[in-house]
Amino acid sequence: MKTKFLFVFTALLTIFSCNEEVFLSYGEDINSDVKFYDKIDDKLEVTNVTGEILDVCPKKGCWMNVKVDSDTLFVKFKDYGFFVPKSGVVGKKVLMTGKIFKDTISVERLKHYAEDAKKSVEEISLITEPEYKINMLASGVAIQKN
Repeated sequence: MKTKFLFVFTALLTIFSCNEEVFLSYGEDINSDVKFYDKIDDKLEVTNVTGEILDVCPKKGCWMNVKVDSDTLFVKFKDYGFFVPKSGVVGKKVLMTGKIFKDTISVERLKHYAEDAKKSVEEISLITEPEYKINMLASGVAIQKN
């Protein structure tokens, strides 16, 4: 009887522990008790958002693009105080806290990002107009481990 109970208890413990999301933090600690939003409002007042990583700077991990609902958020890190992994994180869930704002990104800066992303010379030469993007200066990031 004790063996059956121990087996069932261990099985249930394993099942429930596998459902827990585990995150690796970068920068300031992320407070998991805070609500993270999966949508950016027009007023850009939301400072805690969650989304899916689309791509990361392959050179240093100094920026990333994150899909938040129907928006793509361009994320850089406060004071270059931390970076995220350069590989293995695309498609993973991310929690971020920081300042969200709209900004015009110059042609020169867009070309720099394209070079960082190892785009071809042809792709880079097609960049001729600045872009208006939603940006985030993140003070803390937590990326799903599993």
